Amino acid sequence: MKKYILILSLFLGAITFSGPVLASNDIDTFEARVVKVLDQREVVAENGAKLVQQDLVMRGLKGEWKDKEIVYRGIGQVDVLSGQVYEEGDEVLAQRTTGPGGEDAFAPTEYLRRDWLYLLAALFALVVVAVGGWKGLRSLVALAASFFLILKFILPAILAGYSPFLVSLAGGLVILAFIIYLTEGFNRKSNLAMASVFFSLLITLGLSVLFTWLTRLSGLDEDAGFLIGMTTNQIDFRGLLLAGFLIGAIGVLDDVVIGQIEAVGQLKKTNPLMSSKDLFLAGYKIGNTHLGSMINTLFLTYAGASLPLLLIFSLQDGSAINFSQAINSEVIATEIVRTLVGSIGVALSMPIATALAAKWLKIDHKH
Repeated sequence: MKKYILILSLFLGAITFSGPVLASNDIDTFEARVVKVLDQREVVAENGAKLVQQDLVMRGLKGEWKDKEIVYRGIGQVDVLSGQVYEEGDEVLAQRTTGPGGEDAFAPTEYLRRDWLYLLAALFALVVVAVGGWKGLRSLVALAASFFLILKFILPAILAGYSPFLVSLAGGLVILAFIIYLTEGFNRKSNLAMASVFFSLLITLGLSVLFTWLTRLSGLDEDAGFLIGMTTNQIDFRGLLLAGFLIGAIGVLDDVVIGQIEAVGQLKKTNPLMSSKDLFLAGYKIGNTHLGSMINTLFLTYAGASLPLLLIFSLQDGSAINFSQAINSEVIATEIVRTLVGSIGVALSMPIATALAAKWLKIDHKH
């Protein structure tokens, strides 16, 4: 197993040496502070919503824009209907864009939220270590390593033009192996967890490919559209969509199979004389009791991330689209396929992990 992990790691490293080639653009993003609100006006959009436009004076905080004052004229711009209202002292991310005639235009884009996110991350780490102890600390290390692999290997390889599906498959397996073996150690339980997730993942991937093809999903949503023109390499957007299905499924499957294998292990430790069949049936009953909650958790996770899309279902008056028309849109169909395929993978991973553990798991009674 160590050999395969090493091979996959080297593969990920090799494909990123070329690096992504980004298309040049005339956008510069920098940090700034709002030092004065020159004017503020309420504007009514076409749909009746009341929004605010502002004229601001900002001062750069870092780099070449440090201590430079920039004036932003947002009032009267038809394309500037932001729901964000800035006050003096607010720290923001600002952008400089160059117009067709070479003139510079400045605009605030987001509040600076970084410090509060760091605080929340520190609180999260503290709670995990306090509750989980040494194992919680190892989980944090595995989480950091997963983020590093996604950010430094998987994403650059996709931007460099490699198949998002194959890159994510290789990267996902490396992430999975790192998480399982770091948190659970190099033992039979970890090996069975890897095997369980692998078989469950094959089924999930097969269904993802099949229904992505049957429903003619292209992967070209609003977020993916931003990538067009930003890189000189052609990106396979359908492969990128499948890669998202894959990475999302890996985390959920890992949680389910580890829990099931641990349950079977505790049953075997309590009664070493139980047969494999009895272990499977008892473990299956344990998993079956909370299978509904696992599926519901997965659904609510996807639903929460796509809550604005679900509002379409509430538009059922005479002037709105009906239910069948709503689910036929690619954006909503994508979330439906993602949710149902992931749920099927979770449901099947439970008996797969239980069967493998009942047959092959051995317990060290010295611990």
